[in-house]
Amino acid sequence: MSDSRSTKGSAGLMADEQIRAQPRRVSKAIIDRFLALEDLAGTVSDALDQLGITGVIGASTLIPTIAGRRAVGTAITLRNVPQKTDPHLALTTELNLMSEIEAIHQAEPGDVLVIQGVPDVSNMGGIIATICTRQKLAAAVVDGGIRDVNKSRALGFPIWSRQITPLTGKWRVISAEVNGTITVAGMTVRAGDLVVADETGTCFIPQDHVEEVLAICEVTDKKEAGWVEDLGRGMTIPDVMKHLYKNLRKK
Repeated sequence: MSDSRSTKGSAGLMADEQIRAQPRRVSKAIIDRFLALEDLAGTVSDALDQLGITGVIGASTLIPTIAGRRAVGTAITLRNVPQKTDPHLALTTELNLMSEIEAIHQAEPGDVLVIQGVPDVSNMGGIIATICTRQKLAAAVVDGGIRDVNKSRALGFPIWSRQITPLTGKWRVISAEVNGTITVAGMTVRAGDLVVADETGTCFIPQDHVEEVLAICEVTDKKEAGWVEDLGRGMTIPDVMKHLYKNLRKK
């Protein structure tokens, strides 16, 4: 949820009115507690179910570019829309209206860049990944295409995206708004929401529910760790079932 903080001002590519107020950041202490969870996205997903919150996207839809990586951070949002000009005409007239760098300008170290992108074209590439790395962003999530994944992988910068394509968005995409409300794979995402991502999926936690979700996750994490220890000590299958299932058939 956004507060009354001002923007950092346009870097020069977008009008000031296209850049919404800075969101409140989720504290590093809370982010570190999420990162300490054994099963990150799965545990968060279950907690969101418990609270009746919709906000989970599987890794078969938003695919991680680096296996085994996980990321947790405050969302800085960008909404891209298609450019209507013919790409060749846009190129010859140098009509480049793609300005994802404006979102990075609004970000702080540890934030996650979340893009409602244009499908089938690149919404960020190697140069933007390099800038994200320099600015110490935690990751990017892109509902759309990306490119230059060899560069982002070499940098160790993780991206979760719907598509990978060489087709540039430079002459095909307009960056319309920073830190507004966006849609990612059908999920509503607001600047300031907490992004949780690993190689099984991406979760978006509304900022007002972050601590509530974390409390549920930590209880679950501790409980499951205890079950694993019990299994290692030889717990029987019937006893396992008593832990896992409440509605066992009575004999």
